[in-house]
Amino acid sequence: MKKNLSSHFEKNDSKLKTILIYLILIVFVIISVYPLLNVFSVSLRSNDSLFLTDLKIIPDNWSLDNYRKALFEKDLLIWIRNSLAVSTMTAITGLTLSASAGYAFSRFNFYGKKTSMMLFLVTQMFPAPMLLLPMFIMITKLHLINNFFGLLIPYTATAVPFTVWLMKGYFDTIPKSLEESAYIDGCNSFTAFYKVILPLATPALAISALFAFMSAWSEYIVAQIILRKPDLITLPVGLVQLQMDFTAEWGVYSAAAIITTIPVVILFVSLSKYLVGGLTLGGVKG
Repeated sequence: MKKNLSSHFEKNDSKLKTILIYLILIVFVIISVYPLLNVFSVSLRSNDSLFLTDLKIIPDNWSLDNYRKALFEKDLLIWIRNSLAVSTMTAITGLTLSASAGYAFSRFNFYGKKTSMMLFLVTQMFPAPMLLLPMFIMITKLHLINNFFGLLIPYTATAVPFTVWLMKGYFDTIPKSLEESAYIDGCNSFTAFYKVILPLATPALAISALFAFMSAWSEYIVAQIILRKPDLITLPVGLVQLQMDFTAEWGVYSAAAIITTIPVVILFVSLSKYLVGGLTLGGVKG
């Protein structure tokens, strides 16, 4: 235990300082985790015990009936299917665009390079609701209302500026000598990028894919406007419909909320080995 503590704190740190830091961290962990545990607890309760003040996480007479209702009596599976389709398309499209654009910004000099990078930053400064009207007009003119591609355009456009900056910064850490060696071995520009540089950028690709997927997975306002057919609505829109009136079944709503976190958690755990260590090490270290 002493060895672990010494690896995280300075040698001269007092026990009082160490205890104080741990207490602060524990308080923030409780603040972060308690709402999730509360939702989980509500999902296990029956309707007549929703408002009990009992602090037990697992209530007495708990059951999985709310999960059964969410999965088989509501349209949760359809909403999950739609959100998975839209989020996956957004991640693939955003990753393709950001990887190629980030590589171009990192390796080539061309007219308007700095201006383009600044414009990417500027687009991140506008709140999304401000862009709703022009976005709706554009999607309408393209006849993409009630079409998943109508969501793909704004979702990709929102995710790409950040991921281009991310990919550009990562490509900058990879020496150009690797591509020069590939050219000597007979590769052209595309082959060197595809077979040499791209595999080294796997951590940045993973983070970009996760960011694009999660931004599409949790988006509500644009989906509410673009998709109006019941069999096309995505998960955030469906969840809001579950609690539209005072007769909302909060147990079922909580169970649905817990279920919707599972795909994101699986994706996050699958990519977790790239999320911190990869970026801090850079492209050719480690």
